[in-house]
Amino acid sequence: MSAGPNHVSHLPLEGMTAMWQGVANDHTETLTLHFENESWTVNSQISGLDIQYVLRFTATWQLQQMLLFRDLEEPDLWLANDGRGQWGEVNGAQIRDIGGCTDLDVRGSSFSRVMAIRKLAIDIGATSFVDSVVVDPETLGVTRSRLTYTRLGKQLWKVQRDDDHDDHEVEVDAFGLPLDIPGHFTRLS
Repeated sequence: MSAGPNHVSHLPLEGMTAMWQGVANDHTETLTLHFENESWTVNSQISGLDIQYVLRFTATWQLQQMLLFRDLEEPDLWLANDGRGQWGEVNGAQIRDIGGCTDLDVRGSSFSRVMAIRKLAIDIGATSFVDSVVVDPETLGVTRSRLTYTRLGKQLWKVQRDDDHDDHEVEVDAFGLPLDIPGHFTRLS
């Protein structure tokens, strides 16, 4: 499979699964990606944190919605993006503090921490800024963070944050999914 213009291979339409183990804690993230109805769905179960989140993307990897489940059959949190950077809750209430954000980071998730890499089409040595919604699954708090992505090599990136998460380097696989995030996550499959 050849890399597309944005440096990553196309995900297989039949989908795929990946797993990560937290380094400093005892949680495991099991993530499935699948394509249907002209969009991508990401379903992540994080054992140890006892959460599940579901992300829906367009075929071109633009984030449309996020559902977070903790202990109920119905989502504890449901956010939607109108495609122009305006975010709201399922009840239609707009969340102005996160307006303009294009990505989302669920605390405790290895995948969501670097998911912008899939769509960043920058050269080695270049930097891109991405405003992201940060979701705390414990409190259901929603804040914003600016992430600075610098492409250090073909599949090596440096991610700097303006919030309380650590900066880190991460190597990604051919699909743009994180391998190991040193000090945070180890890729199992």
